[in-house]
Amino acid sequence: MAEKTHRIFFCLIGAVVFLWPFFVLADSEGQQKIFFVDPLYDAASRTQIQATLQKVSAKGYFYVEKTWYEELAPAKKKEVLESLKIIADEFDRVIYPQLTAFYGSEWSSGIDNDERITILFHQMKESAAGYFNNGDEYEKIQNPNSNEREMIYLNAENIPYEIVKSYLAHEFTHLIVFNQKERLRGVKEEVWLNEGRAEFAPTLLGYDDKEYEDTNLRQRIKIFAESPADSVFEWQGQKKDYGVLNIFIQYLVDYYGKEILSVSLKSSKTGLLSLNEFLRAAGVNKAIEDIFADWAVAVLVNDCRFGEFYCYKNKNLSQLKIVPSLLFLPSAQRTSISLNYAVKPWAANWYRIVGGQGSGQSSLKIKFSGRPGSNFKIPFVLCQDSSACQVKFFGLKNEQGEITVNNFGRDWNSLTLIPFAASKLTDLSQNEPLLDFSLTVSFEKENEEEEIARLLAQAEELKAQIALLQAKLAALLGYRAVCGPFRENLSLGQKSFEVTCLQEFLKAQGAGIYPEGIVSGFFGALTRKAVIRFQEKYASEILTPFGYQKGTGFVGPATRKKINQILGVPAG
Repeated sequence: MAEKTHRIFFCLIGAVVFLWPFFVLADSEGQQKIFFVDPLYDAASRTQIQATLQKVSAKGYFYVEKTWYEELAPAKKKEVLESLKIIADEFDRVIYPQLTAFYGSEWSSGIDNDERITILFHQMKESAAGYFNNGDEYEKIQNPNSNEREMIYLNAENIPYEIVKSYLAHEFTHLIVFNQKERLRGVKEEVWLNEGRAEFAPTLLGYDDKEYEDTNLRQRIKIFAESPADSVFEWQGQKKDYGVLNIFIQYLVDYYGKEILSVSLKSSKTGLLSLNEFLRAAGVNKAIEDIFADWAVAVLVNDCRFGEFYCYKNKNLSQLKIVPSLLFLPSAQRTSISLNYAVKPWAANWYRIVGGQGSGQSSLKIKFSGRPGSNFKIPFVLCQDSSACQVKFFGLKNEQGEITVNNFGRDWNSLTLIPFAASKLTDLSQNEPLLDFSLTVSFEKENEEEEIARLLAQAEELKAQIALLQAKLAALLGYRAVCGPFRENLSLGQKSFEVTCLQEFLKAQGAGIYPEGIVSGFFGALTRKAVIRFQEKYASEILTPFGYQKGTGFVGPATRKKINQILGVPAG
């Protein structure tokens, strides 16, 4: 009997030892644990904190830093617990099912053999919303600071706010990307594209369409407006990186579908190579550098009247426009400016050339010279005004090129250059070297004497055309039909149709009254002199009754009465 008992005990122990890795006791609410945290994000640069499990949902464990929670006022504690219920419900119903359906699954049941995701809220630096540490996906023998869980970290201060859902979706996407790329395909995604997919998650879930003030997208728009010339694909983890990347990803999805993010995630390629692979498979006759050029124009003009790819379809970005740097050309006969710049790869820069206004013939010449091997691309936007623009491209050979724009300052008000370097498609580092280029901008107008002579000739031509049109109009309508009775007083400085009629009338009185005969609609000095001559010709009717000996040049009641009498129309 004793021997039998011994055997049974041994078998049970053996079963427990053998099955232990496959059965893990679930965490329970109220349970406390010590977690490793990242000192780069932690508010006090700690490496470990103690946290309490405040909420368990179907898909998540929601831990809150113990010290932070205990220091809250009772009302604030209640608010936190109520908010956690909402967050947990949102994670189960919306975030988890929709993101895994779109991007694919995280590692489930994962390193901890538990289908739930651990979400730890702790005090972080003000600039940090959350983070994901892929070291938690490895055993302690490989990473001593591993929490050995599928786990993400969020800033505890955001618990009561709507934006926390966007941050949770963002960090959970990183957990998915780790599984889809590193675990299943053995490749590590480039950081910028990993972040790009996470940045799109709130948009995918509809959070960026919410009415509250600081949606994730609205925050990114503000950041982008401050630093639009940041490199899109060089990732330094700074605030400006998130701004420019989000705005580019939104454009990419607008025109090539959200599938460009999900399908490329399933590729064994990474970064730009995975996007180009998707574009080729989809039959898109563009590479990523062509799309980048379209995007750089779109954030400048955001108006598809100038081309089908030059605006955002997303209604939340319909008003987005960057403010370019200005290069002002003085109004001199000849101007030449040489400028030197240095830019990061895949950083768009916008230089708007204005000035040099004038009515004469003129030419704007721009020479570009870039560092060899930089693969510079230069779209440019030539505008008459904000509603009439053309998009063209600078032709470069061996990073050298030149363009000439005739009648700049007369027919064209501005030219905006948008140079960028598409120098690398893979292995973009956190600190790419600067790539230099130079611009030489020259502007030349015809000389002053030639311009004056040409303008005078144009003026004479216009006078002849006006006289011809006036004669035709008078013949068709009859003079009286065109200009009816004068009912309003007229004086120096006015501009109106009645002034035009007055000038026509005075001109009809002969060279003795109005020798210049100019009909412009503007009551100037010549018109006033003509009125004085007319008044003095009929002084007995216009001036004498009121004690005047000389004409005044003012078309008042007495003058109007005489004009209407001559015209044979009722007095005004």
